[in-house]
Amino acid sequence: MDSAALRDWLAGASGDPDLAITALTRLSGGAIQQNYALDVRLRGAAECWVLRTDAPAVLAVSHSRAAEFALLRAAQAAGVTVPAPLFLCEDRAVIGRPFFVMRRVGGIAAAHRVVKLFAERDGDALVASLGGELARLHRIHPPRDDLAFLGVPPEDAALAGIATLRARLDAAGTPRPALEWGLRALERKAPRPVPPVLCHNDFRTGNLMLEADGLRAVLDWEFAAWGDPHADLGWLCAKCWRFGQVAREAGGIGARAALVAGYEAEAGAAVDQARLPWWEVFATIRWAVIAADQAARHLSGEERSLELALTGHIVPELEWDVLAQVERL
Repeated sequence: MDSAALRDWLAGASGDPDLAITALTRLSGGAIQQNYALDVRLRGAAECWVLRTDAPAVLAVSHSRAAEFALLRAAQAAGVTVPAPLFLCEDRAVIGRPFFVMRRVGGIAAAHRVVKLFAERDGDALVASLGGELARLHRIHPPRDDLAFLGVPPEDAALAGIATLRARLDAAGTPRPALEWGLRALERKAPRPVPPVLCHNDFRTGNLMLEADGLRAVLDWEFAAWGDPHADLGWLCAKCWRFGQVAREAGGIGARAALVAGYEAEAGAAVDQARLPWWEVFATIRWAVIAADQAARHLSGEERSLELALTGHIVPELEWDVLAQVERL
């Protein structure tokens, strides 16, 4: 990365010709995009930012950095706790790829560390606050000129989601009979459509910057879309995001009842809990499809990565979970 070109661009974007970059370090995590800790001196004061840019190989379903920047701004305006978005650069001449800059937020995001932190304490208050975050996000309804890139909402988010996953499996070309069977079962039992809202679509342990006393920020908005609000609740409650703390159904942190209560208190309306098991099965299949796609990025040679390669190894376990969960639907 050309730090001199980056410094010059940031100086112009911030309005401080004397801006200085004091540190630029690649952060761990971010299997789909790349994040860098960016320390600068702005008008004589130290600032801690994050630069987020494309990985060498990206998933087709992932938003551009410009779209993710717009989503951050919309979520922030709705009262969702996010890192403040600062600057967007779509000029590839600066660092070779589009990027945006946001404020850096302290806390723990690594899922295994989060569930360990809450293993010996009551996480229900935190989980209730997460429900409130989702309720605020779900107040964003289409149409929105600033989110026009999301397109027209699907008439039926459940059936549209099934079609998308089936198309991804077909494109990959690898037989996945357990996942195909799961999709057919979901198709037969699809819930009725509800009015669409803005869904994060990856709201789970690992994408939440947390401390013991609460949430610091909701991260990674690259999959956001118009959809069924129950999809976000079901995603957080899916077994695959509990990271060993299976009894704590909301992200391995706390109780599902606390999540629902927090959502309902902020939304002022009841959650249709009968819809959640369907979206949990959908979440498991969706994560299996994404995991297989992640492994394909490594196998193709586009982005050689041990993390991506290991991600592919969780697919059989997810397929087993699909078989069990469908039986309980």
